[in-house]
Amino acid sequence: MTQLQQEAGAAFTRMILDRHSVRRYKKGAVIPEADLRQILEIAHFAPSAWNLQHWKLAVIQEQADKETLFPIANSQKQVLESAVTVAVLGDLQANLNAKTVYTQLAEAGGMSNELATRQIANINHVYDTRGEQFGRDHAMLNAGLISMQLMLAAKAMGYDSVPMTGFDAAAFSHAFNIDARYVPAMLISIGIADEPTHQSPRLPLEKLIYPISASVE
Repeated sequence: MTQLQQEAGAAFTRMILDRHSVRRYKKGAVIPEADLRQILEIAHFAPSAWNLQHWKLAVIQEQADKETLFPIANSQKQVLESAVTVAVLGDLQANLNAKTVYTQLAEAGGMSNELATRQIANINHVYDTRGEQFGRDHAMLNAGLISMQLMLAAKAMGYDSVPMTGFDAAAFSHAFNIDARYVPAMLISIGIADEPTHQSPRLPLEKLIYPISASVE
């Protein structure tokens, strides 16, 4: 590992350890449009199953929209005080992205046209045969991937954030006219912390490692 790689790795580690969930924000602080766009650009490079990118991002910035969201989000003040709240919407029909994704990959020389066609058919077959729950599970799982990347991107740009799952998803969809194809998975408020942050307690690593052994038939 080169010195540059070591320094970059150390900086990345510090950023991860310095990222804490923030619930009190400086009121009136604004994220410049260029900064917000860069955060979203970085986030959308998150990995996803089959690269289907099972998400849409709904950006809530206007005060009237924040006030609409406030009761839906169980009156969590960060919705009103932060600069922006991003709603991560999971795509229940992400298989419909397959044709675009794999056609572009084939055109770029990443795979043959024949293989791309087979992959598209395989993805659609899986979604068709495994049912609605499969689509919902993958929408939520992959929404989690972009949610974490979004928060890290915000931290890298000098902003704080907090993820929220405590909200009424059905009420959100109704209030903001969300298409039935998408399910609200996460709310992420982003802004500038109004007070010092601290690391919440973590369980010892040993408590998180599950001992496994292969089953013997």
